[in-house]
Amino acid sequence: MKQIHLAAFMIAGNCAHSHALWRHPLGRIDFLKPEIYRAIGETLERGKFDLLFFADRLAISSSFGQSSDVGLRYGDQDATRMDPIPVLSLISAHTKSIGLGATRSTTYCQPYHIARTFATLDHLSRGRAAWNVVTSVNDSEAANFGLTSHLGHDERYDKAEEFLDVCFRLWDSWSAEALVLDKDTGHFADPTAIHAIDHNGDWFRVKGPLNIPRSPQGRPVIIQAGSSGRGRAFAARWAEVVFTVQPDRARLKSFYVDMKSRVKAAGRDPSQCLILPAVMPLIGTTEAEAIDKQRLHNELVHPLVGLSTLSSHANYDFAKHSLDEPLGEISTTGIQGLVESVLRISESQNLTLREIGKIYGQSVLTPQLVGTAKQVTDQMEAMVRDGCCDGFAISPAYLPGSFVEFVDHVVPELQGRGLFRQEFAGTTLREHLHLN
Repeated sequence: MKQIHLAAFMIAGNCAHSHALWRHPLGRIDFLKPEIYRAIGETLERGKFDLLFFADRLAISSSFGQSSDVGLRYGDQDATRMDPIPVLSLISAHTKSIGLGATRSTTYCQPYHIARTFATLDHLSRGRAAWNVVTSVNDSEAANFGLTSHLGHDERYDKAEEFLDVCFRLWDSWSAEALVLDKDTGHFADPTAIHAIDHNGDWFRVKGPLNIPRSPQGRPVIIQAGSSGRGRAFAARWAEVVFTVQPDRARLKSFYVDMKSRVKAAGRDPSQCLILPAVMPLIGTTEAEAIDKQRLHNELVHPLVGLSTLSSHANYDFAKHSLDEPLGEISTTGIQGLVESVLRISESQNLTLREIGKIYGQSVLTPQLVGTAKQVTDQMEAMVRDGCCDGFAISPAYLPGSFVEFVDHVVPELQGRGLFRQEFAGTTLREHLHLN
């Protein structure tokens, strides 16, 4: 049985996949304060997690009803999102081993800036940086960057391809031996080991080189979450970790098989691209207690807050439809994989839009694993044994308690079964993940 990998999914704000997170009676609401992020980082490092990564978006959502009122009133996923890079810098100062991942957009950033940011984080964390690459999804973000609408789905992936090519070349613009630092001779660096990239492409013109020497990992670990055909093709070329939300085991296994075959077809070793689906554990000392926890959590979600986030994800206004009728076929330009899952679930269960909003707000279709620590571990082990994934991205139902319970109870179960590390084997994130 292979060793599984564990990531923690976070947003530096009021909720994550759980829209009950900020108002849960067991949760803290100091999401604007440094103390909670330090506590989370230290807890996850104690649990030997491979990495912690932060999702991000660049706007308050105004897709639902063409207004931000509902999202702000009920606290949707875009109501507050602090910049993850400063948050990770804080966590880096209080941890030694756990990987640190931040989301940055290839649509609304420039390659030189991104390459410089992650090289800095990799140096300051001594080789623990990861970049969750996104192309961004909605018009609310476009409006913050002088545009009236978002780029088309395939067009933004075309731009992302060139973006990553430029970043990789910038990270390689300093050889590992370029920095000399000879005090006696005054020789700082070897100019022949540092080179411009002179990129002139369809989207970017970048001279280079980067103004930061090569970092401990050389480049950050690349995380990607595309689920559409174009997104999967992009991930097959670039991603070392693929984060995904799949609502059931059958779809997860299908996704896993497809992604691994795409990675192989792209000329890469499939073992160098890890598939980590999101799961939301709700753990009790008994199964009945865990079910009560799930019920409490799910009842806290207002249907409209789920629809506000869904509208943002889909780049589509669901307020155009009746809340108490089933949702018909729609065409959207946002996150294709999630929208397709919503439509399948809606049709198969004959759900009203109100019911869809409730379900979406509970977990954004992230499966909830409910039971004792042993039962949750059983479910995770079964998914790995069945060839569904290489590990998991743990999504909290409340903070920091969800992570504390998982580390205190599920991690020892995994370790006792020989499924998870007892100690970190190396110092860099790439070493944790066994990436070349």
